[in-house]
Amino acid sequence: MNFKQLLDSFDSVTCIMSVEKKPDGSYGDIRIVDGNQMYIDSIERNDDTNTDIAKEKVFVPNSLYTKYFPFDLNFEDFCYRSAIKKEVLHTYVHPERFDIWFNLFFTPIKSDDENIGYCAYTYTITLNADSKLMSDISLETASNVLQACLKLYSGSDFQTSINEVTTHIRQLCHANRCCILLTDFNAGMCRLLSEDHVVEGTQGPITSIITPEFFDIVQTWPSTIDGSNLLMIKSEKDMEALKSRNPAWYESLKQYDTKTLVLFPLNYNGETKGYIWVTEFDANDALKIRETLELTTYFISYAIANYQLLNRLEIMSTLDLLTGVKNRNAMNNRVNALVDGKENYPENLRIVFADLNGLKQVNDTSGHIAGDLLIKNAAFILQETFIGNDVYRAGGDEFAVFVVGMSDDEFENKIAKLKSYSESPEGVSFAVGYCNDEGRHDVRYAMSTADEKMYADKEEYYKRYPERRHK
Repeated sequence: MNFKQLLDSFDSVTCIMSVEKKPDGSYGDIRIVDGNQMYIDSIERNDDTNTDIAKEKVFVPNSLYTKYFPFDLNFEDFCYRSAIKKEVLHTYVHPERFDIWFNLFFTPIKSDDENIGYCAYTYTITLNADSKLMSDISLETASNVLQACLKLYSGSDFQTSINEVTTHIRQLCHANRCCILLTDFNAGMCRLLSEDHVVEGTQGPITSIITPEFFDIVQTWPSTIDGSNLLMIKSEKDMEALKSRNPAWYESLKQYDTKTLVLFPLNYNGETKGYIWVTEFDANDALKIRETLELTTYFISYAIANYQLLNRLEIMSTLDLLTGVKNRNAMNNRVNALVDGKENYPENLRIVFADLNGLKQVNDTSGHIAGDLLIKNAAFILQETFIGNDVYRAGGDEFAVFVVGMSDDEFENKIAKLKSYSESPEGVSFAVGYCNDEGRHDVRYAMSTADEKMYADKEEYYKRYPERRHK
């Protein structure tokens, strides 16, 4: 069959794909039969995009597509649906292996061979995301994406919203399970952000699967997706393809009797924030699922990035940058929460104030770097002494500790340990004051009393060591 005349009628980069149809309805070889001159140029020169699109630089008609491009289950699925099932398909994607967006069209072509199907594969390129092309979707898909966005941005808090979106995605996929993982490839870790399922099945709780060791599997996902924008396993053929590419993950999936799977990276500004992972979905809805998630993940990625940024800003606003303990702002927020009843008042609350003795002398004689080191050492000692309790840097050289649930003997031993540092003329020396709330539920009274005792202790210290008093 001669396709040259047909190819020359296209004004965009176009080629003809052939798909071998097997007796059982599956497909075999997928080949690039021929291409128009723009398509051949895209392989042999790549001048228009300055992007290395093809592996081989000499186009040979009727070659297997994998001679020029990496194996891609998603691309094969589109070719099969168009050439064999006679579907007209369109998608707008940003494969990870490229810095460009592809606007793809697959159009079925009549075949005179019952064992071979053909389709025209056409694409255009944009350097940046085109919102008009991204929104060129069916009404059903638009409705699904809109519902997801409404759930994502109308909840009372981020976790509630993301949980609702996870449920929404599972339901529209008619899947057994949907979960969202957050990843940190620099730290070598992942964690479960949200999950929804119908039945546990052989997998059991998802938390029993997503352990610290599970990251060994997660870090193989980028190479498994291999530059595409998702991985979709719809059949045993797809699973066998996964087996050849990622045998370790294949064995893990088979262990839990996984038959169908969708894996979508959540990318934002070139960074993978996590993945949406859907298992046991309805393969008949594969195209709708793909189209919906391609756009939905764009909004979820943005929401996660914004959530993580706000978390970092919140942490920065409550941590003392020099010592790493909580700062005065965090202490005031804690006090207000206790006073206003927003935090349950703890039983057996003790407040400890600890102020450094001799800091000014160190600053004057050894410099502020030495003084800062003294403050950091003081914070470390307080954290080590009162493990599990909140330590705050209340001022320049003053710290507060909120001690909860500690016996009298244990507390007295820790106070004695702190005071023992004051006997050394070198290093950290604390003036210490403390107060047991004793059921008053008056944190401000306890703080005021502890502060008064601390200053009294400081005066006693300088009476014993007058030479250490700053001038």
